Amino acid sequence: MKTFAQYESTASLAEIVGAISFALDLTEGQPAGHSLRCTWIAMHIGRELRLDDTALTDLYYSVLLKDAGCSSNAARLWELYGTDERLVKKDYKLVDNQNFLQLAKFVFRHVGQHEDILGKMRRVVHLGSKGEELATELVQTRCERGSNIALKLGFNAKVAESIKSLDEHWNGKGRPEGLKGNQIPLFSQIALISQVIDIFYKTGSRHDVHKELRRRQGTWFNPEIVKAFQALYRTDGFWEGLKDEGIESRVSALEPVSCRTFIDEDRLDHIAEVFASIVDIKSPYTHDHSRRVSLYTDGIAEQMGFTPEHRRWLRRGALLHDVGKLGVSNHILDKPGKLDDQEWEAVRIHAGLTKDVLQRIFHFQDIAAIAGAHHERLDGMGYPLGLHAKDISLETKIITTADIFDAITAKRPYRDAVPVARTLEIMEQEVGKAIDPNCLMALRSCLPSWSFLQQ
Repeated sequence: MKTFAQYESTASLAEIVGAISFALDLTEGQPAGHSLRCTWIAMHIGRELRLDDTALTDLYYSVLLKDAGCSSNAARLWELYGTDERLVKKDYKLVDNQNFLQLAKFVFRHVGQHEDILGKMRRVVHLGSKGEELATELVQTRCERGSNIALKLGFNAKVAESIKSLDEHWNGKGRPEGLKGNQIPLFSQIALISQVIDIFYKTGSRHDVHKELRRRQGTWFNPEIVKAFQALYRTDGFWEGLKDEGIESRVSALEPVSCRTFIDEDRLDHIAEVFASIVDIKSPYTHDHSRRVSLYTDGIAEQMGFTPEHRRWLRRGALLHDVGKLGVSNHILDKPGKLDDQEWEAVRIHAGLTKDVLQRIFHFQDIAAIAGAHHERLDGMGYPLGLHAKDISLETKIITTADIFDAITAKRPYRDAVPVARTLEIMEQEVGKAIDPNCLMALRSCLPSWSFLQQ
């Protein structure tokens, strides 16, 4: 296995953000690579519009990060619909929300799928009576959060504003501000049409794309952008580029060379922190979880004699250990009672999803394996691979210890936070089974410095 030190070098910003965009696709319920395919479409439209390299670069990241705020309204969607919010998000993207009949059918089909008819009708009445207000709230939460994330990641105001205005429509009937015509940032206009093109192509055909663009031209879309796309519509090479195989490298190559950005270790740390916050905001019960696990991991690693460079590398793995939870529905994450067998199976996939996302980044190859194994157990009863103690790295054992500690001491949907003393008693019972004794001893040594904990 390569060591962390061998990965200490500059990395391409496009590579990092492109790889992590797969996690955003999970939250939106979209097929893997949705954000990348939208970026492919948008960049070709931008070239048809003869945008310069600076504008194309801003467009590139505006579209790649268009769903950066997607996790912020997940819990609210679950609360309103009582249905897997990823399915709600996925199917809503096929709806013209300016068409009342389409919208009504969508609501009836998706609300209260696990409830009786009375519960279902209560939700329908609530959504019907407050539809405009609730729709604006959901879009505003998502778009403002996404815009703020772009700024935190170091992108400029144009990129942030473009993400904020993704759901505005050409005729002024979009959200959240009802912008009209060229009041809407150009990159937002391109991002929205690119999103619709990808979704209708992925679920249908070129013909379905053509039909939908014609129908929404002048209402959702700027007719000039639709016209620019028509030249691409007839080009086989454009559609070939939307194939899954090799999509990451093809999209990365579209970033203008003159504006290409390489990031140092400090910015890599910051990106990990920001994406951890995207994971944690998905559920009110996981707020700040990844940051705390990172803090506990760093403390344990320091006590165990890890070098500062090794600790820095491991903190990134701890920050991103739960990125796969973006692919788990809030109806499971926020469930107030115990999970049934089927729900547990859905939860268990998140560790593998974490590994799948992180291993797309060259600099995170080893972190992917370490973070993706944080639910393995020393006795071989963990998941996803059922590894035994000898096959589990020390780094993973540290993250596991930190994760278990935070899981017990933090408030959950079905119980209050557990005091530290009782938490340690519970963890002692798992020594040799789930928890490494040396890691737990190191955690105990850290406790005096963590004064914020409920003792």
